[in-house]
Amino acid sequence: MTALKFLARRVAATAATLFAVAVVLFAASEVLPGDAATASLDPDATLEDVARERAALGLDRPWPVRFAEWAFAALRLDLGTSAVSRQPVVEIVAEPLGATALLVGVTAAVTVPLAMAVGLISGLRRGGRADRALSAFSVVAVSIPQFVTAGLLVLVFADLVPVLPAISLPPLGGTPLDRPEVLVLPVAALTLFGASWAGRIVRAAVIDADGMPHVEAARLAGLPERVVVFRHLLPAALPPCAHTFAWLLSGLFGGTAVVEIVFNYPGLSQTLVAAVRKHDTAVLEGVGLLLAAIILVSFVLADLLVMAVDPRLRAAAR
Repeated sequence: MTALKFLARRVAATAATLFAVAVVLFAASEVLPGDAATASLDPDATLEDVARERAALGLDRPWPVRFAEWAFAALRLDLGTSAVSRQPVVEIVAEPLGATALLVGVTAAVTVPLAMAVGLISGLRRGGRADRALSAFSVVAVSIPQFVTAGLLVLVFADLVPVLPAISLPPLGGTPLDRPEVLVLPVAALTLFGASWAGRIVRAAVIDADGMPHVEAARLAGLPERVVVFRHLLPAALPPCAHTFAWLLSGLFGGTAVVEIVFNYPGLSQTLVAAVRKHDTAVLEGVGLLLAAIILVSFVLADLLVMAVDPRLRAAAR
C-alpha cells in the first residue's frame, strides 16, 4: 500500500466517522426535551407563539431534511445560528475554541517532554529507586479524579500558599495570555494526569526498544550511552509513543471540561454548559461536531507521524 493510498483510506474512514458523529449529535438533539423555539421564547409564551417560532426556525420540517441542510452547511464551515442569541455558531465558539486550544497547546508543550523524560528515566533504570518512585507517583496521579486534583491545587496554591489565582479569568476583553498566571493551575491539573498516563506507556516502549538487537549491538560497540539512547533507542520507541501522544491530544480536547469548569476558565466547556442550560441545540451540535473533527484529525496526523518515524512502515508504503 502506498503512502497516498494509506492517506486516502484514513481520510475516507475519518469522513465516515465524522458523518456518523453528526447523525448521532443531530438525533440526540431531536430527542432531548425542549427545542430552540421554546428556549428562545419567554416562559409565558402560548402554544401559538411556539408554533410560529418553530415555523420561523424551520423546526416544523422533517428532521432528515433539516439534517441534510445542516450537514451540507457544515461542509462550508457554517454550523448554523443560535436560536437564543441569533449569532452564527462559528462566531460564538471562535473565542472559547481559541482559549481551549491555548490551554491544550500549553499543556501538550509541557506534558510531552515531561512524559518522555519520565518514561526514559523509568525505562532505562527499571527496577531502581527512580523507577519505583516515578511509577508509584504515576499510579497515584492517574488514580485521582481530575476534579479532586484541581481542587487540591486550588487549596494549596490559592488558599494555603496564595501565589496563584483560584479563578482562571483573563482580563476583561483580553485573553489568558494577558495574564499567564491564570494558566498555571489548569495546566498543572491536566499535566499531572497526562504526563503520568503517557509516561507509563513511554516507559514500556523504552523497555521494548532497549532489548532490540541493534540497541544491544550499539552498546557492545562501545558507543556512549547518550548516543545509544538518542540515535538508536529513541527512534525505535517513537512509533508507539506517537499514537500515545495523539490519544493524549484528543483526550485533552475532550477532557478539559472538568478543569475548565473548576477554574472557571473561558473555554468551550463554559459554552457547552450555557448551551445546555438554554437548550441551544445549534451550539451543542456545532461544538460536538467541531470537537469530533479535531480529535479525528489528530489521529490521522498521528498515523502520518508514525509512518514518518518508522522506517519499516515507510518501506512497506513504497
